[in-house]
Amino acid sequence: MPWRELSVVDQREEFVRLALAPGANKRELCWRFGISRSKGYKWIGRYLAQGRDGLADRSRRPHHSPTRTAAAVEAEVLRIRKDSNNAWGGRKIAHVLVRSGELDVPAPSTITEILRRHGKLEPRANEHPGAYQRFEREQPNELWQMDFKGDFATGRGRCHPLTVIDDHSRYALAVEACSTQQDRSTRERLVAVFRRYGLPDAMLMDNGVPWGDSGGGPFTAFSVWLMRLGVRVAHGRPYHPQTQGKDERFHRTLKAEVLFGRQFTDLAECQRAFDRWRHVYNYRRPHQALDLATPSERYQPSSRCFPETLPPIEYADRDLVRKADQEGDISFKNRRIRVGKPFRGELLALRPMAEDGLFSLHFGSHQIGTIDLRALPRSSCGCVDIARAMPTNSTGQNQQQKANHASEKLNLSVPHVSEQCPP
Repeated sequence: MPWRELSVVDQREEFVRLALAPGANKRELCWRFGISRSKGYKWIGRYLAQGRDGLADRSRRPHHSPTRTAAAVEAEVLRIRKDSNNAWGGRKIAHVLVRSGELDVPAPSTITEILRRHGKLEPRANEHPGAYQRFEREQPNELWQMDFKGDFATGRGRCHPLTVIDDHSRYALAVEACSTQQDRSTRERLVAVFRRYGLPDAMLMDNGVPWGDSGGGPFTAFSVWLMRLGVRVAHGRPYHPQTQGKDERFHRTLKAEVLFGRQFTDLAECQRAFDRWRHVYNYRRPHQALDLATPSERYQPSSRCFPETLPPIEYADRDLVRKADQEGDISFKNRRIRVGKPFRGELLALRPMAEDGLFSLHFGSHQIGTIDLRALPRSSCGCVDIARAMPTNSTGQNQQQKANHASEKLNLSVPHVSEQCPP
Protein backbone atom coordinates (compact mmCIF):
# COMPACT_ATOMS: atom_id res chain seq x y z
CA MET A 1 0.00 0.00 0.00
CA PRO A 2 1.53 3.36 -0.96
CA TRP A 3 2.38 5.94 1.71
CA ARG A 4 -0.12 8.71 2.28
CA GLU A 5 0.41 12.09 3.86
CA LEU A 6 -1.66 12.67 6.99
CA SER A 7 -2.23 16.01 8.67
CA VAL A 8 -1.68 16.43 12.39
CA VAL A 9 -5.44 16.57 12.92
CA ASP A 10 -5.88 13.32 10.97
CA GLN A 11 -3.33 11.56 13.14
CA ARG A 12 -4.96 12.86 16.31
CA GLU A 13 -8.37 11.68 15.10
CA GLU A 14 -6.97 8.27 14.34
CA PHE A 15 -5.47 8.07 17.84
CA VAL A 16 -8.71 9.17 19.50
CA ARG A 17 -10.88 6.73 17.58
CA LEU A 18 -8.57 3.85 18.44
CA ALA A 19 -8.45 4.93 22.05
CA LEU A 20 -12.26 5.11 22.32
CA ALA A 21 -12.73 1.60 20.91
CA PRO A 22 -13.97 -0.95 23.49
CA GLY A 23 -11.09 -2.60 25.35
CA ALA A 24 -8.47 -0.20 23.93
CA ASN A 25 -5.23 0.15 25.93
CA LYS A 26 -4.88 3.96 26.02
CA ARG A 27 -1.44 3.86 27.65
CA GLU A 28 -0.09 1.56 24.93
CA LEU A 29 -1.61 3.73 22.19
CA CYS A 30 0.05 6.86 23.64
CA TRP A 31 3.41 5.09 23.50
CA ARG A 32 2.85 3.97 19.90
CA PHE A 33 1.85 7.45 18.76
CA GLY A 34 4.82 9.02 20.55
CA ILE A 35 2.82 11.26 22.91
CA SER A 36 2.54 11.49 26.65
CA ARG A 37 -0.49 10.13 28.51
CA SER A 38 -1.53 13.64 29.55
CA LYS A 39 -1.61 14.77 25.94
CA GLY A 40 -3.49 11.66 24.91
CA TYR A 41 -6.23 12.26 27.46
CA LYS A 42 -6.30 15.94 26.45
CA TRP A 43 -7.10 15.08 22.83
CA ILE A 44 -9.66 12.49 23.87
CA GLY A 45 -11.42 15.07 26.05
CA ARG A 46 -11.45 17.71 23.31
CA TYR A 47 -12.79 15.23 20.76
CA LEU A 48 -15.64 14.19 23.06
CA ALA A 49 -16.50 17.86 23.72
CA GLN A 50 -16.07 19.41 20.25
CA GLY A 51 -15.65 16.59 17.77
CA ARG A 52 -12.98 16.82 15.06
CA ASP A 53 -12.77 20.63 15.39
CA GLY A 54 -11.43 20.21 18.91
CA LEU A 55 -8.32 18.45 17.58
CA ALA A 56 -6.93 21.58 15.87
CA ASP A 57 -4.22 23.63 17.58
CA ARG A 58 -5.46 26.61 19.56
CA SER A 59 -3.87 30.05 19.85
CA ARG A 60 -1.34 30.33 22.67
CA ARG A 61 -2.24 33.97 23.22
CA PRO A 62 -3.39 34.50 26.82
CA HIS A 63 -7.09 35.17 27.36
CA HIS A 64 -6.28 38.13 29.55
CA SER A 65 -3.22 40.45 29.65
CA PRO A 66 -3.54 42.64 32.75
CA THR A 67 -0.38 44.62 31.91
CA ARG A 68 -1.33 45.36 28.28
CA THR A 69 -1.69 49.04 27.46
CA ALA A 70 -5.30 50.17 27.13
CA ALA A 71 -6.61 50.56 23.60
CA ALA A 72 -7.42 54.24 24.18
CA VAL A 73 -3.85 54.95 25.27
CA GLU A 74 -2.45 53.12 22.24
CA ALA A 75 -4.72 55.16 20.00
CA GLU A 76 -3.46 58.39 21.62
CA VAL A 77 0.15 57.26 21.15
CA LEU A 78 -0.47 56.65 17.45
CA ARG A 79 -2.24 60.01 17.09
CA ILE A 80 0.68 61.92 18.62
CA ARG A 81 3.10 60.00 16.43
CA LYS A 82 1.08 60.90 13.33
CA ASP A 83 0.83 64.57 14.32
CA SER A 84 4.63 64.68 14.56
CA ASN A 85 4.98 63.52 10.96
CA ASN A 86 6.02 60.10 12.29
CA ALA A 87 9.17 61.61 13.76
CA TRP A 88 8.73 61.40 17.54
CA GLY A 89 9.83 58.35 19.47
CA GLY A 90 8.90 56.85 22.81
CA ARG A 91 10.54 59.47 25.05
CA LYS A 92 8.93 62.49 23.39
CA ILE A 93 5.49 60.85 23.21
CA ALA A 94 5.64 59.80 26.88
CA HIS A 95 6.53 63.39 27.83
CA VAL A 96 3.56 64.73 25.83
CA LEU A 97 1.21 62.25 27.50
CA VAL A 98 2.41 63.28 30.97
CA ARG A 99 2.09 66.96 30.11
CA SER A 100 -1.47 66.42 28.82
CA GLY A 101 -2.53 64.92 32.14
CA GLU A 102 -2.78 61.23 31.25
CA LEU A 103 -2.87 59.11 34.40
CA ASP A 104 -1.59 55.76 33.09
CA VAL A 105 1.31 56.79 30.91
CA PRO A 106 3.32 53.81 29.57
CA ALA A 107 7.07 53.76 29.88
CA PRO A 108 8.99 55.12 26.85
CA SER A 109 10.15 51.58 26.05
CA THR A 110 6.51 50.39 26.05
CA ILE A 111 5.55 53.22 23.69
CA THR A 112 8.42 52.22 21.41
CA GLU A 113 7.05 48.67 21.34
CA ILE A 114 3.57 50.02 20.52
CA LEU A 115 5.02 51.95 17.58
CA ARG A 116 6.96 48.92 16.43
CA ARG A 117 3.90 46.66 16.71
CA HIS A 118 1.93 49.04 14.51
CA GLY A 119 4.73 49.31 11.92
CA LYS A 120 5.60 52.93 12.70
CA LEU A 121 9.34 52.46 13.18
CA GLU A 122 10.39 51.54 9.67
CA PRO A 123 13.56 53.59 9.04
CA ARG A 124 13.44 56.28 6.41
CA ALA A 125 16.04 56.38 3.68
CA ASN A 126 17.67 59.53 5.07
CA GLU A 127 17.65 58.49 8.73
CA HIS A 128 19.71 56.06 10.75
CA PRO A 129 17.87 53.14 12.46
CA GLY A 130 19.40 52.98 15.91
CA ALA A 131 23.15 53.12 16.33
CA TYR A 132 25.23 55.02 13.81
CA GLN A 133 26.86 52.98 11.10
CA ARG A 134 30.39 54.27 10.71
CA PHE A 135 31.76 54.78 7.27
CA GLU A 136 35.29 55.05 6.00
CA ARG A 137 36.44 55.72 2.47
CA GLU A 138 38.55 53.00 0.92
CA GLN A 139 41.41 55.16 -0.34
CA PRO A 140 43.13 58.38 0.74
CA ASN A 141 41.80 61.62 -0.78
CA GLU A 142 38.43 60.15 -1.72
CA LEU A 143 36.91 62.41 0.93
CA TRP A 144 38.24 65.18 3.11
CA GLN A 145 36.36 66.57 6.08
CA MET A 146 36.71 70.26 6.88
CA ASP A 147 35.37 72.32 9.75
CA PHE A 148 36.06 75.20 12.11
CA LYS A 149 36.50 74.24 15.74
CA GLY A 150 34.90 76.53 18.27
CA ASP A 151 36.92 79.71 18.59
CA PHE A 152 38.72 80.71 21.78
CA ALA A 153 40.34 83.84 23.17
CA THR A 154 44.03 84.67 22.99
CA GLY A 155 45.92 87.61 24.42
CA ARG A 156 45.36 89.49 21.14
CA GLY A 157 41.98 88.54 19.76
CA ARG A 158 40.29 85.24 19.05
CA CYS A 159 41.53 82.11 17.29
CA HIS A 160 39.31 80.14 14.90
CA PRO A 161 41.02 76.75 14.30
CA LEU A 162 40.43 75.46 10.77
CA THR A 163 40.87 71.68 10.50
CA VAL A 164 41.04 69.43 7.44
CA ILE A 165 41.42 65.65 7.77
CA ASP A 166 41.45 62.75 5.32
CA ASP A 167 38.51 60.40 5.89
CA HIS A 168 40.37 57.17 5.10
CA SER A 169 43.60 57.71 7.05
CA ARG A 170 42.56 60.42 9.57
CA TYR A 171 45.68 62.28 8.41
CA ALA A 172 45.54 65.89 9.61
CA LEU A 173 46.07 67.91 6.43
CA ALA A 174 45.71 71.25 8.15
CA VAL A 175 45.26 72.77 11.60
CA GLU A 176 45.27 76.50 10.92
CA ALA A 177 45.00 79.33 13.42
CA CYS A 178 42.67 81.77 11.64
CA SER A 179 41.52 85.19 12.82
CA THR A 180 38.13 84.90 11.08
CA GLN A 181 35.93 82.40 9.28
CA GLN A 182 35.57 84.52 6.16
CA ASP A 183 35.73 83.19 2.62
CA ARG A 184 38.94 84.90 1.50
CA SER A 185 41.19 83.90 4.40
CA THR A 186 39.80 80.35 4.46
CA ARG A 187 40.34 79.97 0.74
CA GLU A 188 43.95 81.14 1.06
CA ARG A 189 44.64 78.53 3.75
CA LEU A 190 42.99 75.80 1.69
CA VAL A 191 44.98 76.70 -1.43
CA ALA A 192 48.18 76.07 0.54
CA VAL A 193 46.83 72.64 1.52
CA PHE A 194 45.89 71.85 -2.09
CA ARG A 195 49.35 72.81 -3.30
CA ARG A 196 51.04 70.46 -0.85
CA TYR A 197 48.69 67.47 -0.85
CA GLY A 198 46.77 67.80 -4.15
CA LEU A 199 43.01 67.83 -4.68
CA PRO A 200 40.54 65.41 -3.08
CA ASP A 201 37.63 63.84 -4.94
CA ALA A 202 35.10 65.29 -2.51
CA MET A 203 34.88 67.43 0.62
CA LEU A 204 32.39 67.14 3.45
CA MET A 205 31.50 70.23 5.48
CA ASP A 206 28.76 71.45 7.78
CA ASN A 207 26.32 74.23 6.89
CA GLY A 208 28.21 77.11 8.52
CA VAL A 209 30.14 79.92 6.90
CA PRO A 210 31.93 80.26 4.57
CA TRP A 211 30.90 77.07 2.76
CA GLY A 212 27.26 77.14 3.94
CA ASP A 213 24.63 79.77 3.17
CA SER A 214 23.06 81.29 6.29
CA GLY A 215 20.00 82.12 4.18
CA GLY A 216 19.34 78.46 3.42
CA GLY A 217 20.66 78.40 -0.15
CA PRO A 218 22.42 75.27 -1.34
CA PHE A 219 25.48 77.03 -2.82
CA THR A 220 27.97 79.72 -1.86
CA ALA A 221 30.88 81.32 -3.68
CA PHE A 222 33.16 79.01 -1.69
CA SER A 223 31.37 75.81 -2.74
CA VAL A 224 31.19 76.99 -6.37
CA TRP A 225 34.96 77.56 -6.27
CA LEU A 226 35.50 74.00 -5.05
CA MET A 227 33.25 72.61 -7.78
CA ARG A 228 35.17 74.67 -10.31
CA LEU A 229 38.29 72.79 -9.13
CA GLY A 230 36.53 69.48 -9.75
CA VAL A 231 35.89 68.77 -6.07
CA ARG A 232 32.45 67.42 -5.18
CA VAL A 233 30.84 69.26 -2.28
CA ALA A 234 28.63 67.62 0.35
CA HIS A 235 27.12 69.02 3.52
CA GLY A 236 26.13 67.23 6.71
CA ARG A 237 22.50 67.28 7.75
CA PRO A 238 21.68 70.41 9.75
CA TYR A 239 22.07 69.91 13.51
CA HIS A 240 23.68 66.48 12.97
CA PRO A 241 27.39 66.93 13.85
CA GLN A 242 27.78 63.13 13.94
CA THR A 243 27.85 63.26 10.12
CA GLN A 244 31.38 64.63 10.48
CA GLY A 245 32.17 62.31 13.34
CA LYS A 246 35.85 61.98 12.49
CA ASP A 247 36.40 65.74 12.46
CA GLU A 248 34.35 66.19 15.63
CA ARG A 249 36.46 63.52 17.35
CA PHE A 250 39.58 65.21 16.01
CA HIS A 251 38.44 68.45 17.64
CA ARG A 252 38.03 66.69 20.98
CA THR A 253 41.56 65.36 20.70
CA LEU A 254 42.88 68.80 19.72
CA LYS A 255 41.18 70.35 22.73
CA ALA A 256 42.44 67.70 25.15
CA GLU A 257 46.00 67.50 23.87
CA VAL A 258 46.71 71.12 22.87
CA LEU A 259 44.21 73.65 24.20
CA PHE A 260 43.15 72.41 27.62
CA GLY A 261 44.65 74.43 30.46
CA ARG A 262 46.77 76.63 28.18
CA GLN A 263 46.74 80.33 27.39
CA PHE A 264 48.10 81.70 24.10
CA THR A 265 49.49 85.16 23.48
CA ASP A 266 48.50 85.47 19.82
CA LEU A 267 47.73 83.54 16.64
CA ALA A 268 51.41 82.97 15.89
CA GLU A 269 51.86 81.10 19.17
CA CYS A 270 48.70 79.11 18.44
CA GLN A 271 50.02 78.16 15.01
CA ARG A 272 53.34 76.97 16.41
CA ALA A 273 51.53 74.78 18.91
CA PHE A 274 49.23 73.43 16.17
CA ASP A 275 52.15 72.63 13.86
CA ARG A 276 54.04 70.73 16.57
CA TRP A 277 50.97 68.74 17.56
CA ARG A 278 49.95 67.99 13.96
CA HIS A 279 53.30 66.30 13.36
CA VAL A 280 52.90 64.24 16.53
CA TYR A 281 49.31 63.34 15.61
CA ASN A 282 50.21 62.23 12.08
CA TYR A 283 53.49 60.44 12.74
CA ARG A 284 53.72 59.41 16.39
CA ARG A 285 50.34 59.16 18.04
CA PRO A 286 48.77 55.67 17.69
CA HIS A 287 45.19 55.88 16.46
CA GLN A 288 42.76 53.40 17.98
CA ALA A 289 40.46 53.41 14.94
CA LEU A 290 43.47 52.45 12.79
CA ASP A 291 44.42 49.45 14.94
CA LEU A 292 47.01 51.64 16.69
CA ALA A 293 48.69 52.62 13.42
CA THR A 294 49.51 56.27 12.76
CA PRO A 295 47.67 58.28 10.07
CA SER A 296 50.91 58.69 8.12
CA GLU A 297 51.05 54.92 7.59
CA ARG A 298 47.79 55.03 5.62
CA TYR A 299 48.04 58.36 3.80
CA GLN A 300 49.63 59.40 0.52
CA PRO A 301 49.20 62.68 -1.38
CA SER A 302 46.65 62.99 -4.17
CA SER A 303 47.68 62.51 -7.78
CA ARG A 304 45.43 65.44 -8.76
CA CYS A 305 47.56 68.57 -8.70
CA PHE A 306 46.15 71.98 -7.85
CA PRO A 307 45.82 74.05 -11.07
CA GLU A 308 47.31 77.52 -10.65
CA THR A 309 45.23 78.60 -13.66
CA LEU A 310 41.76 77.14 -14.04
CA PRO A 311 41.11 75.59 -17.47
CA PRO A 312 37.92 76.68 -19.27
CA ILE A 313 34.79 74.61 -18.70
CA GLU A 314 33.90 72.51 -21.74
CA TYR A 315 30.44 71.14 -22.42
CA ALA A 316 29.18 68.72 -25.04
CA ASP A 317 27.84 70.00 -28.34
CA ARG A 318 24.31 68.88 -27.46
CA ASP A 319 24.30 70.89 -24.21
CA LEU A 320 22.36 74.17 -24.07
CA VAL A 321 24.95 76.54 -22.60
CA ARG A 322 23.99 79.76 -20.84
CA LYS A 323 26.12 82.32 -18.98
CA ALA A 324 24.87 83.62 -15.66
CA ASP A 325 24.71 87.42 -15.40
CA GLN A 326 25.77 89.53 -12.43
CA GLU A 327 22.55 88.63 -10.60
CA GLY A 328 23.12 84.93 -11.11
CA ASP A 329 20.32 84.67 -13.70
CA ILE A 330 20.21 82.84 -17.02
CA SER A 331 17.77 83.20 -19.93
CA PHE A 332 16.16 80.07 -21.30
CA LYS A 333 13.13 79.67 -23.58
CA ASN A 334 11.88 83.22 -22.97
CA ARG A 335 12.22 82.80 -19.23
CA ARG A 336 14.59 84.39 -16.78
CA ILE A 337 15.83 81.79 -14.31
CA ARG A 338 17.64 82.76 -11.15
CA VAL A 339 20.33 80.22 -10.29
CA GLY A 340 22.00 82.33 -7.62
CA LYS A 341 24.72 84.95 -7.27
CA PRO A 342 27.44 82.39 -6.46
CA PHE A 343 27.26 81.40 -10.16
CA ARG A 344 27.45 84.89 -11.66
CA GLY A 345 29.71 85.00 -14.69
CA GLU A 346 29.86 81.19 -14.92
CA LEU A 347 28.84 79.01 -17.86
CA LEU A 348 25.98 76.60 -17.11
CA ALA A 349 24.54 73.81 -19.25
CA LEU A 350 20.96 72.58 -19.56
CA ARG A 351 20.16 69.06 -20.71
CA PRO A 352 16.66 67.77 -21.56
CA MET A 353 15.42 64.94 -19.37
CA ALA A 354 13.13 62.04 -20.21
CA GLU A 355 9.96 63.95 -19.32
CA ASP A 356 8.96 66.77 -21.65
CA GLY A 357 9.62 70.18 -20.10
CA LEU A 358 12.16 68.96 -17.57
CA PHE A 359 15.80 70.00 -17.85
CA SER A 360 18.80 69.18 -15.68
CA LEU A 361 21.11 72.07 -14.85
CA HIS A 362 24.88 71.47 -14.77
CA PHE A 363 27.96 73.39 -13.68
CA GLY A 364 31.00 71.67 -15.13
CA SER A 365 30.75 67.99 -14.19
CA HIS A 366 28.28 68.68 -11.39
CA GLN A 367 24.50 68.54 -11.73
CA ILE A 368 23.21 71.33 -9.52
CA GLY A 369 19.46 71.15 -10.07
CA THR A 370 16.47 70.64 -12.34
CA ILE A 371 14.16 73.07 -14.13
CA ASP A 372 10.47 72.35 -14.75
CA LEU A 373 8.92 74.45 -17.53
CA ARG A 374 5.76 72.43 -18.08
CA ALA A 375 3.49 74.61 -15.94
CA LEU A 376 4.29 77.81 -17.87
CA PRO A 377 3.32 79.15 -21.28
CA ARG A 378 6.23 80.07 -23.49
CA SER A 379 5.51 83.78 -23.25
CA SER A 380 5.63 83.99 -19.46
CA CYS A 381 8.66 85.31 -17.68
CA GLY A 382 9.48 84.74 -14.07
CA CYS A 383 12.32 84.78 -11.61
CA VAL A 384 12.87 82.27 -8.83
CA ASP A 385 15.33 82.80 -5.99
CA ILE A 386 17.07 79.88 -4.34
CA ALA A 387 15.86 81.22 -1.00
CA ARG A 388 13.19 83.94 -1.31
CA ALA A 389 12.27 86.10 1.68
CA MET A 390 8.58 85.77 2.51
CA PRO A 391 6.59 89.07 2.56
CA THR A 392 4.82 89.93 5.80
CA ASN A 393 2.03 92.26 4.63
CA SER A 394 -1.05 91.29 2.62
CA THR A 395 -0.07 93.34 -0.45
CA GLY A 396 3.33 91.71 -0.60
CA GLN A 397 1.79 88.26 -0.14
CA ASN A 398 -0.58 88.83 -3.08
CA GLN A 399 2.30 89.96 -5.26
CA GLN A 400 4.30 86.92 -4.14
CA GLN A 401 1.46 84.55 -5.09
CA LYS A 402 1.15 86.14 -8.54
CA ALA A 403 4.89 85.88 -9.08
CA ASN A 404 4.84 82.24 -8.05
CA HIS A 405 2.14 81.48 -10.63
CA ALA A 406 4.25 83.14 -13.32
CA SER A 407 7.57 81.58 -12.35
CA GLU A 408 9.32 78.44 -13.48
CA LYS A 409 10.10 75.66 -11.03
CA LEU A 410 13.80 75.47 -10.22
CA ASN A 411 15.12 72.94 -7.73
CA LEU A 412 18.74 73.36 -6.68
CA SER A 413 20.37 70.97 -4.28
CA VAL A 414 23.69 69.95 -2.82
CA PRO A 415 24.14 66.49 -1.28
CA HIS A 416 23.52 65.99 2.43
CA VAL A 417 24.98 62.91 4.06
CA SER A 418 24.76 61.00 7.27
CA GLU A 419 26.91 58.47 9.05
CA GLN A 420 24.80 55.67 7.60
CA CYS A 421 24.76 57.03 4.10
CA PRO A 422 28.15 58.57 3.17
CA PRO A 423 28.38 60.91 0.21
